[in-house]
Amino acid sequence: MMLRGVAHSAKDTVTLLLARCHCSSPALNFLSLRPEVTNRSFLIHSRYTTDTKPREENKKTIEELHRLSVDIKKIRRGKEWVLLQEVAYVPEIARILREMGADEPAIASILERCPEAMLRSPAEVNSQRALWQLVCQKENQLIKLIEQFPDSFFTTGYHENQKANILFFQELGLKNNIITRFLTSAPNIFHNPAEKNKHVIETLQRNYLSLGGSDANMKIWILKLLSQNPFILLSTSSAIQENLEFLQKSDFTDHEVLQLLSKLKGFIFQLTPSTMQKSMLFSKNVFKCSDQEFKQLVLKCPALLYYSVPILEERLEGLLKEGISIAQIRETPMVLELTTQIVQYRIKKLSALGYNIKSGSLENLNGTKKDFEANYGSILYIFLALISLSAWPPASVAFQLHHCTVCGSA
Repeated sequence: MMLRGVAHSAKDTVTLLLARCHCSSPALNFLSLRPEVTNRSFLIHSRYTTDTKPREENKKTIEELHRLSVDIKKIRRGKEWVLLQEVAYVPEIARILREMGADEPAIASILERCPEAMLRSPAEVNSQRALWQLVCQKENQLIKLIEQFPDSFFTTGYHENQKANILFFQELGLKNNIITRFLTSAPNIFHNPAEKNKHVIETLQRNYLSLGGSDANMKIWILKLLSQNPFILLSTSSAIQENLEFLQKSDFTDHEVLQLLSKLKGFIFQLTPSTMQKSMLFSKNVFKCSDQEFKQLVLKCPALLYYSVPILEERLEGLLKEGISIAQIRETPMVLELTTQIVQYRIKKLSALGYNIKSGSLENLNGTKKDFEANYGSILYIFLALISLSAWPPASVAFQLHHCTVCGSA
């Protein structure tokens, strides 16, 4: 491939799973980062099949599901093993959900998408219900959450850890709506003992102060970091320390390290010095820049540090195929935060207005979907204004658009 030349290992590929959640910005998509989702069915399956393994479906369970208008074919396609269990609590779970305000279609949908729910005893479900009500007291809101995230609610293990962590997060100052979001989208952080999560927070606080942060701003910084990326709590204190020391050894000042932590929303702790080193070496070779010049590029675009070599290589090649030069990318490296598909879509939209990306600014490609649509709307307005002023022939309009840069859109 055109830009291949820096070796990368299978370990880098694993990093892709985290990097791809960014798309056009490093915003957090919690659901795409939930490692327990992949293994949950296997773990629950093991739990309920070690003692008895019936060879036929439980007829009583099937009948009870039919009465609730549950699409049993959906369960058979995904988790048929649930239907083989000797003990199930279909009417009991339906009754509890009904008490909370769920209607019959909602109950059927929950059982179709999370059939493991019928294997939970009423006592387990009521305990989970009381636990979630610590942060979501209105049952009409709680049942809506359960409808959206049944898997998270019906994972009833780690009860004591969940409760201790909820109380810890409340003491830390996180608002209940944020903790609720954690419960639904990042439930595995509640599986840790609260002491482990406290230790990670203390490590972050200590490093924040050592990097020049102030006592007055520390709480706000920690709460914002957690709100953006609760998966920081899955890191170990030693990994956090190791990554920060790597950045300092790479000649980033303490202030710059703090900048990177904020811009990357803590995702840097899910990397390793090895993967960061490979990404840095690859980008330096591509942009032909000194260490100091590269450091400034990273501060403008932390994606150069965060994304693995295969991701960077793919995106660079996609840009080059569109006729964009390395010099343009170096001038506006933030374009590498966008996937190749997003870049192609945006270039196509701008080209339809006569905007030539090869000679224009890449700034108009940047940002979130909302940012781009705002920029596009501004360029469209200019395009129509030029036409209304009889700025013909069309080539004249196109020439002016080539040199148009719309920045700072909200």
